[in-house]
Amino acid sequence: MPLPATAKPKTTKKHNARLNNHFPRAVPAAAFRNGDAAPPLSFGPFSKLAHAHDYPVGSRFRLRWDPSLGGAVSLARVPGSGGDPRSGVMWETIPGVAFVSAASATTEADECRGSFALRDGRALLVPERQSVDRIKAFYRCDFEAGADSLRGAAFEASDETRFPVLLITGTVSTKKADPASSCCCGLRAGRRARARAGKPVLSARYWVVLEEKCDTQVAFSVKIADYQWSCDHAADTSSPPPPASTAPRTHPISLRLRLAGRVQRNSAKKKKLISSGSPVREELSSLLPPAERAAEAADEEQRPEEFNRVFLTYASDRDERFYGFGEQFSRMEFKGRRVPVLVQEQGIGRGDQPVTFAANLVSYRSGGNWSTTYAPSPFYMTSKMRSVYLEGYDYFIFDLTKPDRVQIQVYGNTVQGRILQGDSPTDLITSYTGSTGRPPVLPRWITSGAVVGMQGGTDAVRRVWSQLQEHDVPVSAFWLQDWVGQRKTTIGSQLWWNWEVDDDHYAGWKDLIRDLRCGGVRTMTYCNPCLVPVRAKGNARRHLYEEAKELGILVRDEAGEPYMMPNTAFDVAMLDFTNPEATSWFKGILGGMAEEGVSGWMADFGEGLPLDARLHSGEDPVAAHNRYPELWARVNREFADEWKSRSSGHAAVEDNEEEGLVFFVRAGFRESSRWAMLFWEGDQMVSWQANDGIKSSVVGLLSGGLSGIPLNHSDIGGYCTVDLPLLRYRRSEELLMRWMEVNAFTVVFRTHEGNKPGSNCQFYSNSRTLAHFARCAKIYRAWEFYRIMLVKEAAEKGLPVARHLFLHYPEDRRVQELTYQQFLVGTEMLVVPVLDKGRSTVTAYFPISDGGSWRHVWTGEEFGGGHRSGHGSVGKGTVPGFEAEVAASVGYPAVFVRAGSPVGERFVRNLRDENVTTI
Repeated sequence: MPLPATAKPKTTKKHNARLNNHFPRAVPAAAFRNGDAAPPLSFGPFSKLAHAHDYPVGSRFRLRWDPSLGGAVSLARVPGSGGDPRSGVMWETIPGVAFVSAASATTEADECRGSFALRDGRALLVPERQSVDRIKAFYRCDFEAGADSLRGAAFEASDETRFPVLLITGTVSTKKADPASSCCCGLRAGRRARARAGKPVLSARYWVVLEEKCDTQVAFSVKIADYQWSCDHAADTSSPPPPASTAPRTHPISLRLRLAGRVQRNSAKKKKLISSGSPVREELSSLLPPAERAAEAADEEQRPEEFNRVFLTYASDRDERFYGFGEQFSRMEFKGRRVPVLVQEQGIGRGDQPVTFAANLVSYRSGGNWSTTYAPSPFYMTSKMRSVYLEGYDYFIFDLTKPDRVQIQVYGNTVQGRILQGDSPTDLITSYTGSTGRPPVLPRWITSGAVVGMQGGTDAVRRVWSQLQEHDVPVSAFWLQDWVGQRKTTIGSQLWWNWEVDDDHYAGWKDLIRDLRCGGVRTMTYCNPCLVPVRAKGNARRHLYEEAKELGILVRDEAGEPYMMPNTAFDVAMLDFTNPEATSWFKGILGGMAEEGVSGWMADFGEGLPLDARLHSGEDPVAAHNRYPELWARVNREFADEWKSRSSGHAAVEDNEEEGLVFFVRAGFRESSRWAMLFWEGDQMVSWQANDGIKSSVVGLLSGGLSGIPLNHSDIGGYCTVDLPLLRYRRSEELLMRWMEVNAFTVVFRTHEGNKPGSNCQFYSNSRTLAHFARCAKIYRAWEFYRIMLVKEAAEKGLPVARHLFLHYPEDRRVQELTYQQFLVGTEMLVVPVLDKGRSTVTAYFPISDGGSWRHVWTGEEFGGGHRSGHGSVGKGTVPGFEAEVAASVGYPAVFVRAGSPVGERFVRNLRDENVTTI
């Protein structure tokens, strides 16, 4: 579906820059100060809006207009009989402050190997005022009778529309960013004009439509018409007459033509009003001297074709906390931050030093920062049970830096979204994922044991498989990312991105798959949406890059050629999934994998679509950049569903929950869970650090869970290794073991050797690591029964398997402050992992607002109720819980179950049966 175009950014490629700013700004500065983007609100003092009024939105919601203090609106659910009308407020504006404003600016972008920075360039038009002219509820009879106002808002009714629909309309006004420059008519501003610099010069009608979408959601849309402008220079009789001149008589004509050449653009879209009422023909500008024509052309390039920024500004409480925004790795709560929503590579270090400094120095922005993520989402929920998400795929920035407001900057000229109603975070997530999508129930094989990440070829896999059998490790699959073969590059061994098995590297491939399957173990592989030329690969049977190029299904550059993008040590081309032929062709590639017996794969990448790409659909590449991860997941999901349907044959097999293909992705956006079966968190550093390492893997897990990503996990031990003489990040044995303990309580328990296997400790490195891996895999298997329940709940309600405590204790101030320290598994298990080197104890926080207590799975000790001796409450009676120092030696992570819980009792019993309960 083509999306609305926005101003194309001026993109600067930084792929080959050798020395770069090692401390780039995390979120680029805005061209509009907060005050500029939230101008005053006005309304007619003698109109109907002079009095407070309630307006229905569907049958369950109402909008209240309050003219006091400059005017404001608030949206709330309809209170029950005798209920407090303020208790259900879901969204409200700031009195006297515009809640819709428009502007224009140039857009600039920097790009380097999957890292992107979008920012405002020069501000052209800044917001000046919003006026509210009319608020009206439209019923079905109004619409059928022909409501012109709703048609102006591009509203389309259907049989499912829940009338009444509410319309707010008026005008937004702007002024030139530089009042000392020429007026919009092209004439230079004199002293009197500069004195009137605050006067609006451009105005446009806007429409805000509010529509009840379901029992818990109100949809909103903002549409802004093409602007009009007026000029009173010709009527300004106080202006001095032009000085005498000996220039030819064509000079006054030239002056008039300059007005035309600078202002009258695309007359089908923009209207020009002059006080004399006479139109000026742009075609006459051809009579101007060449120098003046060149000056006008330059000025024309600087003029905005349309508003390309929309701001939404509304109220927030000072003590309100904000959660969500997709899979975030550094923060759980965002009050006080500007949060960009742009899919991209997360970076190396993300602020942890010294690795971020080094990464940024050698490759532009490749270090990342606190905000960079593979899977952002324009969604949040707050501690006040308010929640909003935006639709569409434009670049968004959520500005939460002012304590009394939220301001959303949209890089586009329309906005759509939803305001959600719920009494708890679980209500809000269920409502949100009901619209944006939820994953399917996973086949049970993927969650029944360890997924062993291996490289090295057939012999290496068989050797490690034998070791795992000797240690009685429950294994569900071998994941073999190097099935395509390895190539030597300047940075080491990398994969051939040509999605077919390398028969030399994996000799007897089909025999290996068959033998593993006979032992109850599946085979998983790797692919991504990119291709490389493989002329140098002697044993390639197919040259997929050449095939795709010939078919014309690759993303193109401005010259219409395949867009070759630098990626580490080689260039790659990207499949254009806006082209249906690309989708069909790649499903054939996946079909070849499945026919050989492969049961699943990592569907890597998806975050790197260039911001100046040309696509088959013709859509705006910035919006397509955010949409591409969803397209990529959809291709994989459609194939997996089609394969299962073809392979089932009859209902009995189709209902077998053991069967089915599984793929997992790292890149995503708002609706990725509709298509992705499973997420993983991408490339964490093999470190203990907070922004990119074991701690960030927990933050990503929990923040994603609060953002509609219910099934997620990380690489055990991390991925990104740096092994240089002066900069070393290598996976230690202790880090690997502690990461195993964390991931034993995620939906999938999967290892990865990392990008430099020889520099990292592996689960098969020695007898200690093998024994610990076996122990953690058995702990993982001990709660399989509960995991099956939680996976079904994720598919039905969108609730995550691993949960931040905020989901179930939202009013607990201590819980609101937690990041990576601990998490829930469902509602019945509490995990407090060791995430610091050399630690053997943890500080656990036990929320007891529900009156329950928690039992330690290894000792049976109970925490809760009367606050066990030696453990005190947190705060002064305001926090319903308490802290305790708990032992957590290697192999015995601090894990608790609800006292008296059938789930907890069965889990402890299964641990005993697995012979892993001795302490």
